[in-house]
Amino acid sequence: MGEQEQAQQNNRSTLAEDARALVAATADVAGDKIADARKRVAAALDSGKELIGRVREKAVEHAKAADEVIRDNPYQTVAIAFGVGALIGYLASRRYFPTSD
Repeated sequence: MGEQEQAQQNNRSTLAEDARALVAATADVAGDKIADARKRVAAALDSGKELIGRVREKAVEHAKAADEVIRDNPYQTVAIAFGVGALIGYLASRRYFPTSD
């Protein structure tokens, strides 16, 4: 997991913790508006958990599919990776070492 992804995950975790703390802190506060807000926050947290679970499942499925393709076609995978690397190297060298025409 990259640094940016880790930071985003930490931000989501912090947001969820803050929302739970807010719900807990307002548990003894009376009022219809507060009760409705607590219900909405709780529902949003549950919905977020479900969404993250589905996204995680899809990511695992796609990773397994990619792994299977790579294992079934190792030489083609190496050739494609080599070609992409060569293309990136060529483009990078032209950008940083321009020819004087």
